[in-house]
Amino acid sequence: MNNLSDSTIETGLSDLPAPQPPVDLVPNVLYRTGLSDVCWQMESSIGPLWIAASRDGITAVDRAAPADAFVTRYRDRFGRDVRAVERPPEKLARSTERLLNGDRRTPPPFDLSHSTPFEAEVLRKALEIPRGQVRPYSWIAQEIGRPQAARAVGSALAGNPVPLLIPCHRVVRGDGVIGNYIFGTEVKRSLLTEERANIDRLEEFGRSGIRFVGSDTTRIFCFPTCRYQPKEEHLQLFHSEAEARARGYRPCKVCRPALAG
Repeated sequence: MNNLSDSTIETGLSDLPAPQPPVDLVPNVLYRTGLSDVCWQMESSIGPLWIAASRDGITAVDRAAPADAFVTRYRDRFGRDVRAVERPPEKLARSTERLLNGDRRTPPPFDLSHSTPFEAEVLRKALEIPRGQVRPYSWIAQEIGRPQAARAVGSALAGNPVPLLIPCHRVVRGDGVIGNYIFGTEVKRSLLTEERANIDRLEEFGRSGIRFVGSDTTRIFCFPTCRYQPKEEHLQLFHSEAEARARGYRPCKVCRPALAG
C-alpha cells in the first residue's frame, strides 16, 4: 500500500532539476518555420567551413571564424538571422559533405534567392564544370546565351555565396591564367591541383597563346583540361577556334569549346 502523501510527492518532485530543452530545439523550430536560417561547421580540404542554409537550401559557405563574426557577416549580407546548430538538417548535411568530397550525383539544393537572375544562372552553370577541369569565363557567358558578358560573369563568380560547393575555382581567364578567387589565388591553385587539373600545363599553353588541343585521329578539339585528352603523339595545338575549324577539326561535345576562348 502506498503511504506517500501528496505533499511528500510534491516535495520530492520539486527537488528534481528543471527539464532542459535540447540545445538545438529553438534554432531548428525557427528554421523549419522559415523565421531563421541555421549554420554549422564542416571540415574541408582547406580547413573548417561554416555552412548556412534556409529551408530552401544552402545559402552560404565561408571559412571558419568565431561564430559571432560569421553570424554578423551573414546578417549584413542576407538580412536574415542565422543560428548555429550542433546537429544540422541530416539530409542536407549529408549531401553537402558528399559534394565537398567530389560526388556531384546528388548535390544539395541551393537557395540563391539573394542573387540576381543573371548571377544565379552563372552560378548554376559553374556547378556543371567537372572536378579536375576548368573553363574560361567566356565559356559560361556563351553557355548562358550572353557571349559578350564574360566580364559580368567574372563579377558574378566573385560574389559566389557558396564557394567550393558551387566550384567557381574551376573558372579561369581565357589566357590560361587561373585568376582571382574568393579565398585567394593560392587556395584556388591548391584546390585545382588537388583535383588533378594540370595547372602548370594550362599556364604554359596560356603563355604560348594555345587555347585548345585536338587529336589528329578523332579530328576533335577540346579545352586543355577536358577528360578526353589526345595522346601526346596525336596532340595538335590551336590558338583559336577559327584555327581549329580551318584545319578541319570539330568541337568536342563534352567540354563544348565552340565560340569560347
